Amino acid sequence: MNYGRFAAVYDDLMEDIPHEQYVEWIAETMRSGSVLDLACGTGVLSELMAELGYDVTASDLSADMLTVAQRRFKESGLDIPVLQLSMDNLEGLEGFDAVTIAIDSLNYLAKEEQVKKTFEQVYAALNTGGYFFFDVHSVFKVDEIFMHSPFVYDGEDLAYMWHTEKGSAPHSVIHDLTFFVREGWMFERFEETHEQRTFPVDVYKEWLTEAGFTVESVTADFTEDAPNDESERIFFRAKK
Repeated sequence: MNYGRFAAVYDDLMEDIPHEQYVEWIAETMRSGSVLDLACGTGVLSELMAELGYDVTASDLSADMLTVAQRRFKESGLDIPVLQLSMDNLEGLEGFDAVTIAIDSLNYLAKEEQVKKTFEQVYAALNTGGYFFFDVHSVFKVDEIFMHSPFVYDGEDLAYMWHTEKGSAPHSVIHDLTFFVREGWMFERFEETHEQRTFPVDVYKEWLTEAGFTVESVTADFTEDAPNDESERIFFRAKK
């Protein structure tokens, strides 16, 4: 997938995500240490963690996303290494006190084997006693809420139409997005198609355990509450 244009508008789409709360969630468990931020996107979370004193390495599969992230780090005066790699291929990486996969990025792995391999690779990259933080869309969100499309946003410099349909795999969704981005006095149109898949909470817990992790907490929607049948975003904290 070409993330070129998408990378340019990604921050506008994510402005409602409370990244600061995500960092607070991590800081409740560990106040310092080395962190590998997988699927870092444009580097918002990496930047916030580095500003709090974490030793951050940022990674993403998309070169376009990393270009935006590097620009962000340079403007902030932060020395954050960047790596271009897939979540399920961390061969040779080790020595981290924590690994994060934030903002439902794990849901871009469509196959069970990819998720399992990611958990195994993350486990290998962590120091003993290290933590794995990630969140995913709930089954309810994918199967029910996402099916209420179309969703429309109309801003001064950006507008989009977002249509969804069920994917071929269980608990999967196809997002078809049409963007209109201001270029001077005109708007340029481009389209993106993204597919995501999630799994039940107990399945994630089982795979984490199989990889060697101890699952320490499972919460929902940026709260300390356990997930219920209508939770939308599920947060996992696991320990090696």
